[in-house]
Amino acid sequence: MKKYQHIFFDLDHTLWDYDRNVQESLSELYDVFQLAKLGIAGPQDFIQAFYNVNFKLWALYDVGKIDKEGLRATRFKLVFENAGVDPDSVPVGLEPDFMHRTSTKQYLFPYALEILDYLKPKYPMHIITNGFNESQSKKLNASGLSPYFELIVTSETTGHKKPDPRIFQYALDNLGINNQDVIMIGDNPNSDILGAINANIDQVYFDPHGKGIDMKPTHTIKHLKELEKLL
Repeated sequence: MKKYQHIFFDLDHTLWDYDRNVQESLSELYDVFQLAKLGIAGPQDFIQAFYNVNFKLWALYDVGKIDKEGLRATRFKLVFENAGVDPDSVPVGLEPDFMHRTSTKQYLFPYALEILDYLKPKYPMHIITNGFNESQSKKLNASGLSPYFELIVTSETTGHKKPDPRIFQYALDNLGINNQDVIMIGDNPNSDILGAINANIDQVYFDPHGKGIDMKPTHTIKHLKELEKLL
């Protein structure tokens, strides 16, 4: 096994359980903002409409076709529209409440803390994420992940988004290391795996749901505990 000196981790969908945290938050918001009175039949309808919209918005963000402000300003209008509800009826405060509520949720993927405890004595570890500074910082603090990581690199800080190799190069330059010294662990075939390939960095594709991948990553795992065999 190749000896690495540092480890890069993605955050959302890799360590921090985005789906569980978001779905719990949306269910709470459905009640808090009394969305049934606005015409959304149930919390599951609200959650489904959110998923129908949010992934597409983040895909646009990843390729620079929408910015942070545009994403946040239009997200729930589009969610309401997708749910068949007047987009102008979005309650004031829904988006900021969603951001705060979700970012303070603490659910992690199975074995996340166990594997970080295993890796921390052996490697300096860092985060590379396309998420926004404030929300990612809150997630790391609320979930207890912050003490494990040294450098936190976001697309908002660097001005570059995975899979652009420049976000990886930013991390390498800040750490004073070369691309062969590090391995990237993430769930997203495009941003994490292709991004690392573009930066000539080895990769671990985290595929807990068995979705598969078109490209050939350096390694593939289905649960985080498998990293013990690799690292």
